[in-house]
Amino acid sequence: MAQRSFRLLVSLGGVVVVTFVAHRVIPVNATTVGFAYLLFVLIIASTWGFLEAAASSILATLAFNFFFLPPVGTFTIADPQNWVALFSFLATSLVASRLSAKAKARALEAVERQQDVERLYCFSRAILMSDNATSFPSQLVESLTEIFQLKGVVWYEPRTGEFYRAARTARIEGVEDQLREAAASSGAFSETRQHYVVMGVHLGSEPVASMALDGSKMSDSVLQGIANLIAIGLERARAQDLAQQIEAARQSEQLRTTLIDAMAHEFKTPLTLIKAATSSLLANPNESPESREEQLKIADDEAEHLKELIDNAIEMARLDTTHIDVRPETSNFEDTLRAVLASMQAKIDNRPVRVVCDKQLPAMAFDRRLMKLAIKQLLDNAVKYSHSETPVDVEMHGRDGVLTVAISDYGDDIAADEQTRIFERFYRGPSIKYQIPGSGLGLSIAHSIVQAHHGKLTVSSQGGRTTFQITLPVIQEIA
Repeated sequence: MAQRSFRLLVSLGGVVVVTFVAHRVIPVNATTVGFAYLLFVLIIASTWGFLEAAASSILATLAFNFFFLPPVGTFTIADPQNWVALFSFLATSLVASRLSAKAKARALEAVERQQDVERLYCFSRAILMSDNATSFPSQLVESLTEIFQLKGVVWYEPRTGEFYRAARTARIEGVEDQLREAAASSGAFSETRQHYVVMGVHLGSEPVASMALDGSKMSDSVLQGIANLIAIGLERARAQDLAQQIEAARQSEQLRTTLIDAMAHEFKTPLTLIKAATSSLLANPNESPESREEQLKIADDEAEHLKELIDNAIEMARLDTTHIDVRPETSNFEDTLRAVLASMQAKIDNRPVRVVCDKQLPAMAFDRRLMKLAIKQLLDNAVKYSHSETPVDVEMHGRDGVLTVAISDYGDDIAADEQTRIFERFYRGPSIKYQIPGSGLGLSIAHSIVQAHHGKLTVSSQGGRTTFQITLPVIQEIA
């Protein structure tokens, strides 16, 4: 109210200023001052609105009559033509003011519509970035409150019966029954209740949710746009969850098949040797004690090898999860490495393994069982994918609170585009996929184990040398 009064005062004062200048300071004829009044009225109309322009038009008409139409100094008009001119001026100024005010209103409306479109666009982007159906409602209410500058939002999910709230004020209270009613109804789209709007969200004819919005008044088209975007986003989030479940089931089946294939291949060698030893003993019961002892030792060694393969296969199956349970104990990493090398002696065979290690490595906390499995995967990978006459190099250094373990082999280089995917589960490069047996799980498991120890596993391959490097922080406890 005070602002409107100020605008009226300024509008009327402007007419007074124009009159004073045209009558006292720079005397001009009636035509010139008429155009000056008209121009001022148009400026007022385009700046503030019709009411201020109408008031200034009426005052300008009276001033024009009193000061510039003969007889000057009275509101009497001697020449009838001046009556026509006076009312033409008044009509022109009022019509022009009205048109200018309408143009301004339409411009403001266009700006508001543009803002609504921009907000709906931002809201659609926020919905597309929602992770899944579980977190969708909480992300939704936060996005609505922030983008549309609302005082509060309450979302009701009828499928779970949960309410989700985001509020800058606590004005939305006691709307639970209204939200349940809106979610169950397939009729009216929205219902205004006091200072907020209760809105049902439908996907086609099916009600899927409801919410209450507290804030600035929005048009029905904006509310309809919000409801449609939410329905589409909710359906998309549910579809993503379903796709993830299907993918998890597919990968679980793929893991089962891969492990069976890998076990069948890996178990064949020790089983063949055990079978050969026992068959020889049964076929030749009169063999010398030395020969019988050698055959039994072979069977025993291969049985131990078979047990280790089964343990590793079970461990790999258990690690098919997003969370790895690390049970750290303070140990010496060199002892762990040499234990792995000893257990792999049969697979390494006559391949030279060169170990370079600092004289005194720091004792550190890590899960020996898991780290043995990770190192075994890397050593097995180095032996499998390098030339049989080349060595495998292992270097271990501890500096500045960081332990690095580098395992290098000398074979074909790994292509740069494959290096970015080599730690993905089930991924195998096209160059070796059908040439060398494998599951595509080993490097993925090693990578997950190192990450669970807050470390990094990286690969570099060039010039016929491929190096997998483990970087681990030297700490006494792992959270």
